[in-house]
Amino acid sequence: MSIERPNVVKMKGNPVTLLGNEVKVGDKAPDFTAVAGLGAPVGLSDLKDKVKVFNVVLSVDTPVCDVQTKRFNKEAAGLGDGVEIVTLSMDLPFALKRYCAAEGIDRVKTLSDYQNASFGEAYGVLIKENRLLARSIFVVDKNDKVRHAEIVGEITQEPNYEAALKAVRESI
Repeated sequence: MSIERPNVVKMKGNPVTLLGNEVKVGDKAPDFTAVAGLGAPVGLSDLKDKVKVFNVVLSVDTPVCDVQTKRFNKEAAGLGDGVEIVTLSMDLPFALKRYCAAEGIDRVKTLSDYQNASFGEAYGVLIKENRLLARSIFVVDKNDKVRHAEIVGEITQEPNYEAALKAVRESI
């Protein structure tokens, strides 16, 4: 049974419950398993030796998630090869592939957590009420230490991009 954390975030003003432990700055980043397309599962160890930005969205097919993913795709160009930006959601791999092709998302890797919500529970962002991931950003350095963690308090709002990007630049 997963730890329940009520009232951490709201969805259109209504409190929801997050499942999993809170991940804080300074913590060792938890491992997880998600899928990219129909390929092999991807976990934290597959992203070693890079600064990792976990851009977590509810669904790429919603307006704020679309803006958030496009913003990180744009920012990726200036961050260099030592940074891996990964957008995670519960969207099916087919939907993620379609979205990236339609929207020109080519610098951000997308992973689906739909199979077992491994990322959602490991990072404490799985929403109990609807099995989606809460809008959040985690920056993890090359040594898998969490350098930035933001769970957006109101899911309909965008995250603090500048704080996340500052943490990325300080971790390169």
